[in-house]
Amino acid sequence: MGRGGREKNGQPGARALDVAAAAGVSTATVSRAFNAPEKVAPEVREKVLKAAAELGWMPHPAGAALASRRTWLAGVLIPTLDNDVFASQVGALQTRLSAEGVTVLIGCSNYDADQAANQVRTMLARGVEALAVVGESHRPGLFETIAARGVPYVVTYSHRPGSSHPSVGFDNAAAFRRIARHLLDLGHRDFGLIHQPSIDNDRVVARIEGLRATLAEEGVALRPQHVREGPASIAFGRKSLRSIMDAPGPRPTAVVCGNDALAIGALLEARAIGIRVPEELSITGFDDVAMAEQTDPPLTTMRVDNAEIGQRAADYLLACLAGRQPSPPPPLESRLILRASTGAARSAA
Repeated sequence: MGRGGREKNGQPGARALDVAAAAGVSTATVSRAFNAPEKVAPEVREKVLKAAAELGWMPHPAGAALASRRTWLAGVLIPTLDNDVFASQVGALQTRLSAEGVTVLIGCSNYDADQAANQVRTMLARGVEALAVVGESHRPGLFETIAARGVPYVVTYSHRPGSSHPSVGFDNAAAFRRIARHLLDLGHRDFGLIHQPSIDNDRVVARIEGLRATLAEEGVALRPQHVREGPASIAFGRKSLRSIMDAPGPRPTAVVCGNDALAIGALLEARAIGIRVPEELSITGFDDVAMAEQTDPPLTTMRVDNAEIGQRAADYLLACLAGRQPSPPPPLESRLILRASTGAARSAA
């Protein structure tokens, strides 16, 4: 914001000072309403946004972008660069936007909600015209900050029925329900679960809920000693599989993993400790990375067309930038890819 709130944007002569006067607040409150809306009471924020809209004012540099009509910048926020899933989405989104002359700024939060919020604010400060954000679980006020700038956005890699956010993705809970049903139909009743950190990760939370709900339909529950949460890595998959199989109580006959890296680790550790897959233990993954088909045995996993998610997200944002009001795309279907890492439970064999 300019010195003394005198930077002009929107209609000639409009200033932050004018917005503050019209809303009956201080210029500091005007600034917070746009940059940290979670720190402003909802009714006050609405007054500020209404006054700003009536005066045609937006904070710098969003106002500068408004005056020049276009910045030709879009932002995408992903949780990690160490995952083919997000690389595929970003690559497809960038290709589609680049074809229309839009440059993509990439932010990586490393699964840190504070980093995510800071990076979104930085991209908004650079004048991005549109945003694609992975997942819904973010710090309070993040989506309000985006909306306050008048920037269209879309949530990717998630499609939750009833969500208030436009989204391009799939139903994570339904995907894990499908995995659970497949294993139950094979006769499994003792389950293990190895998954990524669930804090600030609505995708993981939805998958776990889908798994537990489907197991509960058959009177089956996950034993706490058979659930492991940690880094989405091969090493953690190996460590967790050994821990689960050494835990007290009946050994699981099926272990569900939150992604393919964890599942590959579990497969490697099962072989190392002499557990035959799938004769003694079934293992499932998620994502269908290139290695999933090459493991021994090949991995049963869930496939999602991540490039399609990126393309649909780009098309949605481009439609918004063209002044249309597009309906959010329908959810993608996840596909259960059956391979040799799953089989009938011992008792059902």
